[in-house]
Amino acid sequence: MNRKYLAGIAAASILTLSLTACGGSRGGGDEAAAEGGSNEGAKIGVAMPTQQSERWIADGENVKSQLEDLGYEVDLQYANDDIPTQVSQIENMINGGVKALVIASIDGTTLTSVLDQAESQDIPVIAYDRLINGSDTVDYYTTFDNEEVGVQQATSLLTGLGILDAEGKETGEEGPFDVELFAGSPDDNNATFFWDGAMKTLQPYLDSGVLRVPSGQTDFEQAAILRWLPDTAQDRMEDLLTVGGGEQLEGVLSPYDGLSIGIISALTSGGYSADDLPVVTGQDAEVGSVKSIIAGEQYSTIFKDVRELGKQAVTMVDDLMKGEEPEVNDTETYDNGEKIVPSYLLESQIVTVDNYEAALVETDYYTEDELK
Repeated sequence: MNRKYLAGIAAASILTLSLTACGGSRGGGDEAAAEGGSNEGAKIGVAMPTQQSERWIADGENVKSQLEDLGYEVDLQYANDDIPTQVSQIENMINGGVKALVIASIDGTTLTSVLDQAESQDIPVIAYDRLINGSDTVDYYTTFDNEEVGVQQATSLLTGLGILDAEGKETGEEGPFDVELFAGSPDDNNATFFWDGAMKTLQPYLDSGVLRVPSGQTDFEQAAILRWLPDTAQDRMEDLLTVGGGEQLEGVLSPYDGLSIGIISALTSGGYSADDLPVVTGQDAEVGSVKSIIAGEQYSTIFKDVRELGKQAVTMVDDLMKGEEPEVNDTETYDNGEKIVPSYLLESQIVTVDNYEAALVETDYYTEDELK
């Protein structure tokens, strides 16, 4: 009996060790579970890139409020697009005793050293919407399907031009339609996914001549807007109107609402009226751009429900604090140069004047008054 009992204990111990090794999570684990809720009320660090975008303000507040609803203490910081500030904020969070970090990075390549500090203290790291590159310390990533976002942006451009119908079928329009292309910030990993998805969709029409780019600027490096700054996009659009030889533009691929506002400002300053503005795309369903869509200026935006993104990040944190393995639905796509980061991807939606009420108002994302 004693031999059987001891053998059973040994087998159970081996199984427990095997499961722990497979999980690979830091910051919660079996020790926390054994201590019976030692992470209850733990402090969680939330690092957001800027308060210059209403989108990031909403993200930060969503994550903070949902974590607090679960009883966690939250240290929420915004770095206003200054990399040294974000690094310093994360260092302070680590020194202040946080048990987990949720980070939306300004530049996903600049956090390796500070994340090494997190690793030394067994603090798990969740990359929020922007992948953190060059570090094996990133445990999880939650975002939207960013290549699909790019596909949706390009699809809405094609629909707005009449090349595709509402069901995404070709209408037979041959053009040519003159369009210009914008991309996001080259230090944001998502920007290349948006671009790749969009260009994969647009390239057949560029090759066939249905679409033309008057400036000839069709490379990511030429189209990229550092830090996603609206003023930079406005300046580039003004330059494109000059180098384009006076051609009447019929479309502009814009990957973000803030850029779209700058682009439209340049177009109206350049002589375009509300009646002949090109089809301009966007992303994030920011209030200003939704109002612009309602007014018939911007054509579309991509709605990414940050309430759901925040919920997913909070669920990951809560799982880790309870010693559980967070759910993921992608273990192949997001290679940060050091590892494939286990990820959870959410869906996004094209929004135009035809469906903004159903997508944004009826879901209580905005009230009708906010969009007036």
